[in-house]
Amino acid sequence: MSGRRWLGPAALVGAAALVAAAATLAAAPVASPAEAAGPARDYSVTFRTESGNISCAYEHYSFAPVGLRCEIRTGVLPLPPKPRSCHLAWGAGYFLARSGRPSVLCISDTIADPHARVLAPGSTYRIDVFACAAQASSLRCRNASGHGFVLARRRSPSF
Repeated sequence: MSGRRWLGPAALVGAAALVAAAATLAAAPVASPAEAAGPARDYSVTFRTESGNISCAYEHYSFAPVGLRCEIRTGVLPLPPKPRSCHLAWGAGYFLARSGRPSVLCISDTIADPHARVLAPGSTYRIDVFACAAQASSLRCRNASGHGFVLARRRSPSF
């Protein structure tokens, strides 16, 4: 034989099941945020500033705390010292839970989405317990307990 090996009928059944499962997943509808309500559904809603310098995602996943993640291309300034526990990119933005203070991001990916909803300067976007107000050169977000952050090119304080 030329390096090929017959794996028997079980391999054909397994392969057919894999193809059928892939077809089922490909045909599955993607839930909108409104349809995704409920603790068992995972989804995110993205939005960004008009300049594209700041991107955010409301993240509702069963495997992580529900919260708001916002990133700024220039990073958080002034940047606090990188903790020893962070082995990834430090300081791209903040994560804000439904209550409590924000934390600086330690991430290996991005939520930047060029097709996300655009917040015009002067507008406020509300989702769950979060409110984000866009200005010409900044974004201010807060949670139900009044904590949050401001993302801007020159300074990005948390409160």
